[in-house]
Amino acid sequence: MERFKRFIRVHGWSYVFILPSMATFILFVLLPVLAALKISFQNYSYVPSDTWVGFANYVTALTYGNGVFLQSIEHTLFYTACTVTINILVALILASLIQGRGKFAQTFFRAAYYLPAVTSVVIIAITWRWIYNTEWGFFNYLLGLVHLGPVGWLSNPDLALQSITLSTMLTIPATGVVLFSAAIGGIPKEYYEAAQIDGAGPIRCWWSITVPLIKPTTLYLVVLYTIASFQVFEKVFLMTPAGVGNGTQVIVTQIYENAFQNFQYGVASAQAFILFLMIAAVSVVQFRFLQSDVEY
Repeated sequence: MERFKRFIRVHGWSYVFILPSMATFILFVLLPVLAALKISFQNYSYVPSDTWVGFANYVTALTYGNGVFLQSIEHTLFYTACTVTINILVALILASLIQGRGKFAQTFFRAAYYLPAVTSVVIIAITWRWIYNTEWGFFNYLLGLVHLGPVGWLSNPDLALQSITLSTMLTIPATGVVLFSAAIGGIPKEYYEAAQIDGAGPIRCWWSITVPLIKPTTLYLVVLYTIASFQVFEKVFLMTPAGVGNGTQVIVTQIYENAFQNFQYGVASAQAFILFLMIAAVSVVQFRFLQSDVEY
């Protein structure tokens, strides 16, 4: 007891500073998550119910709509694999090219590439919807120049998901460029000088020095982009509001549909926790293969 009192007397004041953040987290994040977990085991729909149904909602979630949810998981995995891979590669290459420029050029390009991060996802989605428009979209205009007919980029169930994925892949990964650029800038110049003395060229230096030493940043960005891709919703919802059948169904659109259109809150909560478990499992694998004890 005396030890606890001494700890409070010495360090207690510091907890006052984090109290507002912790209170906000508990009130608006932790408690709603726990409530959703409880609902996922209850028969909860239009009218709140305390009837416990065990894992019935999870079974319903996985078998919903003759396998629509399983199809949405497949679509989400495809979207995540494509966008995360391309975003990491593009961000790393752009950051490496920026690092060789002067200080003014680095500042300019970092600011320019960071613009997508401060632009609303809604605006970006609407812009891409115009680009993909069947009648007067920019992509079909380019096809017309080579005498090819228009393509239903967002109306063809076989192309809609690929079109949405392509729009994300063609958007500059702003956060990745800035963080990779900062990480590369922190690598001591002596490593590159020693490698050049041994005859290593720019590509060899990049592959053997830059890439291994920014592994912690790579891990952070891979996890960050993976979580964001698993939770994709706004772009899919805005670019294909009609859904194009089930061609663009992803996990979060399924959660939205069950919760706010079908009012099956128990099933929607179960699907949300299935998504949580998927993200956690993938993150553990990523930490396992990308974690590093790099120090410099």
